[in-house]
Amino acid sequence: MDIANLIQTIAIYALPVLFAITVHEAAHGYAARHFGDNTAFMMGRITLNPLKHIDPFGTILMPLLLYFATSGAFLFGYAKPVPVNFGNLRNPKRHMVWVALAGPASNFAQALLWGLALVLMAGMGIQEPFFIKMAQAGILVNLVMWAFNLFPLPPLDGGRILVGLLPYKQAELVSRVEPWGFFVVMFLVIAGVVGTLWLRPLMTLGYAVINTVLAPLLFLLQ
Repeated sequence: MDIANLIQTIAIYALPVLFAITVHEAAHGYAARHFGDNTAFMMGRITLNPLKHIDPFGTILMPLLLYFATSGAFLFGYAKPVPVNFGNLRNPKRHMVWVALAGPASNFAQALLWGLALVLMAGMGIQEPFFIKMAQAGILVNLVMWAFNLFPLPPLDGGRILVGLLPYKQAELVSRVEPWGFFVVMFLVIAGVVGTLWLRPLMTLGYAVINTVLAPLLFLLQ
């Protein structure tokens, strides 16, 4: 085990990960409040304070254990879910889609901002490896969160989006999966199904979109 390499990796990823989970959860709470549910606001969860969103086991302990157990080959973690009472939304079925979509959308926006930072550093001639690697980590972390959370199975955001889009009968059937959804998703992750059939294609698409959006600016700065 290379302690120096671990410390460097933590230093590079710490800020992108904290921003990624904090903004993701706050975005859910903000969207819920916008559509009529004040639960997250009343519990102080619409905030950029990462301490309000960190789950000691899911955010810190689990990723570290997996890092050591798999030599960094497999990492997984989660934050404290923002409480949302979907019954309080003005149109629960329709607005559930927007509340669920807010988190992944915030991650894609952050990936784009980290990409912008990378382009601006290149344009200004900044070649400090630490900052370049941090920006690259910011893109990677947020694209992973964006793609993974869109997987269409409750309790992930993609599952809630699917429930909101399906007709009531089919939506009820999908929502019944939620109590076991986490274990099903973990099984599919370990089996490689999520990575091969979902994450990889969406990540490729995400990088392509970011490169396309930033290409004109990169051209101007050259």
